[in-house]
Amino acid sequence: MMPEFELQRLTTQLRKRGLMIATAESCTAGLVAKLLTDTAGSSAWFERGFVTYSNQSKIEMLGVSGQTLDDYGAVSRQTVMEMAAGALANSHAQTALATSGIAGPSGGDAEKPAGTVWFAWLVTDKHVEEKMNFDGDRDAVRTQAARYALFGMARILDGLK
Repeated sequence: MMPEFELQRLTTQLRKRGLMIATAESCTAGLVAKLLTDTAGSSAWFERGFVTYSNQSKIEMLGVSGQTLDDYGAVSRQTVMEMAAGALANSHAQTALATSGIAGPSGGDAEKPAGTVWFAWLVTDKHVEEKMNFDGDRDAVRTQAARYALFGMARILDGLK
């Protein structure tokens, strides 16, 4: 799944900074939360996770705007930012990450092909969004996306003063 040193790097940063993380996942369907909680003692840094696969769950659980979903779709920079903000607003965490994408093999189009995943990371007053395209079957896309979500959070925490 994820190289042990990468996950350890992330959890060390969270502990060192006294931060807890919340996750808001769509296409990864809880895999990010699973990876974070595979480590004993993860309650020291993992606050909660939201699996919001449907648009309605994004609205109800995370406060994503229906207008955002109508205008940009679930797989968009705007939606993942609202998902991450909603995870912070509905938790006691200080950091959040969000994933929304098209795991495939169907569901994509020319603009957003299967394998497209949007990420958002929020840490204190810093936010980052990024779109990636992953190859492979449904499981491969989800696995790569979950690993990338954690790598991205570690990268942001490493850059904080």
